[in-house]
Amino acid sequence: MTQPPDSTEAAEEERQQVEEVEEAEEAKHGKGTWKHAAFHVATTIATPAAYAPLPFALASLGWPLGVSSLVGATLATWYSSLLIASLWKWDGKKHVTYRHLAQSIFGFWGYWSIAFFQQVASIGNNIAIQIAAGSSLKAVYKYYHKDGDLTLQHFVIFFGVFELFLSQLPDIHSLRWVNALCTFSTIGFAATTIGVTIYNGKKIDRKSISYGLDGSSSSKVFRAFNALGAIAFSFGDAMLPEIQNTVREPAKKNVYKGVSAAYGIIVLSYWQLAFTGYWAFGSQVEPYILSSLTVPQWTIVMANLFAVIQISGCFQIYCRPTYAYFEERLLYNETATIRSSLRNKLVRLVCTSMYMLLITLVAAAMPFFGDFVAICGAIGFTPLDFVFPAMAYLKARRRRHQNTKMYLSLLLLNFAIVVWFSAVAVFGCIGAVKFIVEDVKTYKFFHDM
Repeated sequence: MTQPPDSTEAAEEERQQVEEVEEAEEAKHGKGTWKHAAFHVATTIATPAAYAPLPFALASLGWPLGVSSLVGATLATWYSSLLIASLWKWDGKKHVTYRHLAQSIFGFWGYWSIAFFQQVASIGNNIAIQIAAGSSLKAVYKYYHKDGDLTLQHFVIFFGVFELFLSQLPDIHSLRWVNALCTFSTIGFAATTIGVTIYNGKKIDRKSISYGLDGSSSSKVFRAFNALGAIAFSFGDAMLPEIQNTVREPAKKNVYKGVSAAYGIIVLSYWQLAFTGYWAFGSQVEPYILSSLTVPQWTIVMANLFAVIQISGCFQIYCRPTYAYFEERLLYNETATIRSSLRNKLVRLVCTSMYMLLITLVAAAMPFFGDFVAICGAIGFTPLDFVFPAMAYLKARRRRHQNTKMYLSLLLLNFAIVVWFSAVAVFGCIGAVKFIVEDVKTYKFFHDM
């Protein structure tokens, strides 16, 4: 006896619904390896937009304070990243975003505090990236067309259009091969820039290089505040729980390995570029190190191309919290569980277009790279990468290890991190705001830097 057509259609529809549920459930489990985690973390932190300002930060602090601040920030963020990774399923539940992890530990205010700081960090970071990408693309253009009419704003817009295209990829895991390429570009950028910096440094009359702190006492103080914010920005990693969610079990162990591998790349690139850049140009080094380089031109072009490739992936990592915020409210409901649906694609296109329009407009109107780096590091990354991990770990692990010597040692260490980097956040914000106000007075909007 044949089945009625209506029953056949109903059975087929039910089968499709079951497959959709299975696909959605499978998507909840991470598939990435520790290598993928390393690619994501390295792409998030070790970007040209992050470590290109480091020589300028050292020049604002001087050798002793600059070196100690850089080394201290490296160790503190590596330690903080391991703390966040250790909180994976700390209460037996899976918290797939930074916001939800904070909510599980601190409740309502934890969720919204992290949501605020994460948005400040991601938006500020991507504005700085837009400016850096535009500057690098313009440098390449000027090499081939010295009298060309295109301005920085044109290249900021070109980069924005490309990022809008990448923004249609559904999640961080779908960016794994993009980020693998970006990681290799990080190494290429660092190696090229360090080599060219040393070459330029040897060409300069070393007697003409000064390592003193220029300006009045007040300007030195504000430059130091600004530099602390820039260093905090350079270690920005406000996405570790989201990255950990893409990694297969054992997620803790894989992320420990991934973070440590990524920091190996960071030490080899950050420290060398910061030290050689300051050594080569002294107190006259530019906020974006590539702007200080002059010869040989073809290597500078190559370094700029590496920079654009690398930060294209970093941009995507940092725009995901904003996208996720809207997707949680607009994409997922009882009748739309497949991301590839036409409606979901249209909603994603509209949301990402609005985001890219805002970021591109601000970057084109106020292309003050160093200032955005500092204020983003102070307000966004310092709470997320230094203060919250230390506080969250102590609160989450308090009952289990309250009376142990290890817990007491961690209590003192984490308390010191919270106090010091809270001060860095305040001082860095003060310095950054001061320089933004000065730049707005000096330059017109949409100035071709």
